[in-house]
Amino acid sequence: MQARRAVRTRASTNENGDENTVAPTTRLTRAKAASLSSGQPAALASKTTNATTTAAAPANRKRAALGDVSNVHKIDANGAGGDKKAVKKVTKTTTTTTTKLTTNGVTKAARTTRAAPVRSIASTQDAKKKEASGSGVLRTKKRQAPSKSKDDEDEENQDSGVVTKAAEAEVEDAPNQPAAKRPRVDKKLIASEVTGWDPLDDEDAEDPLMVSEYVNEIFEYLRKLEPETQPNPNYMEDQLDLKWQMRGILVDWLVEVHTRFRLLPETLFLSVNIVDRFLTNKIVMLDKLELVGVTAMFIAAKYEEVFSPHVQYFRHVADDGFTEEEILRAERFILATLEYNLSYPNPMNFLRRISKADQYDFQTRTFAKYLMEISLLDHRFLEYLPSHVSAAAMYMARMMLHRGPWCANLVHFSDYTEEQVLPVFRLMIDYLIRPVKHQAFFKKYASKKFMKASLHARDWAKKNAKAHGVDPDMATRDLYQDEDAY
Repeated sequence: MQARRAVRTRASTNENGDENTVAPTTRLTRAKAASLSSGQPAALASKTTNATTTAAAPANRKRAALGDVSNVHKIDANGAGGDKKAVKKVTKTTTTTTTKLTTNGVTKAARTTRAAPVRSIASTQDAKKKEASGSGVLRTKKRQAPSKSKDDEDEENQDSGVVTKAAEAEVEDAPNQPAAKRPRVDKKLIASEVTGWDPLDDEDAEDPLMVSEYVNEIFEYLRKLEPETQPNPNYMEDQLDLKWQMRGILVDWLVEVHTRFRLLPETLFLSVNIVDRFLTNKIVMLDKLELVGVTAMFIAAKYEEVFSPHVQYFRHVADDGFTEEEILRAERFILATLEYNLSYPNPMNFLRRISKADQYDFQTRTFAKYLMEISLLDHRFLEYLPSHVSAAAMYMARMMLHRGPWCANLVHFSDYTEEQVLPVFRLMIDYLIRPVKHQAFFKKYASKKFMKASLHARDWAKKNAKAHGVDPDMATRDLYQDEDAY
């Protein structure tokens, strides 16, 4: 019977380029390598043959075609003298297999584990260096100590008194905000220091219309909107044909139109705010100023009124100086200029809030309305926020009617102390003691319906101007006499 050909040991190469196919390999351990070096090649060859035959194919299948490239066959042919070369061949072949697999871009953990060639300590160290140099084998990175974040370093620098360059750059690059946009930090801090006020909102807990649960958040949001909707106090410097006196005549006419249509007070305040904000952004000729005013009233009526007047009524009050199409076209242009932002914190909202601390006194509130509307006609009030004007109007109305001092409740619900309302208070007295320039406004509040507030206020202001630090000589000077100075 013919002797069976020794089964060769094939290298674990992938000839067809299939990266998902794992070829059978010969597993050589250090014990087997020691036996090879000690002169026992036959035992290793037989064990290798059995392991390869079991893993590769059934026992009954002949594998004659695989004998030409077998390392075991080379061992048998070379004899005992070729033992060392055989070990080198196996090691080299297995290493080449690993290199080809990593060249394809995918490294299989199973291949690396099963094909473990015999390596010395020096070769193992060289392999580790190759892995670190980009062989494609993933290595477990050493766990690094947690580094300090930028915020922690900044805190340590602040504690040690060191100012970083980044912090200096932030301070230098911070833009200077205009006065109207600056947060009212001083005012809030001073008003919050006042104690002893009563929680009057608790009395309205059962009334859903008073929304006492959200009233603080609502007014905090309104105070946030105030600088955003405040016009430029000096916008008249950019106008070519207009002056402050012309604006005063326009607003006085709007007061008359507002009275004729019997609109809400909020509509008048919003109308003037729309005019000022539009003139802040656009240059308007004198012949178009009336169109801007009537269109602003038309827009405000749509926003505030339940039933707003038709556009034909606004055309009529303008003496048919503009067509309905011109008013509607101006409406679209003004809204586009303002970016459709009509969220104006109305002074009437703040006045109602302060009236809660005043027990909703009708007389005080009527006089306060008159004093607030002074800020519409006098351009010098543009630099003050609506909440500031409301607080000063209530302060002066209570003083005129002898309603007592500016108590802690009034400070809390107005968010202004007595010292803060005094500049606006003195400016109101300055307007009242001067000659009457706005007849429609004066006649409106001289009627019995408004308790003749304009007459009483002017009489009181002339008597007490000097006591409150206002020059009495202003009574003989026209409001727009020194217009260039403003």
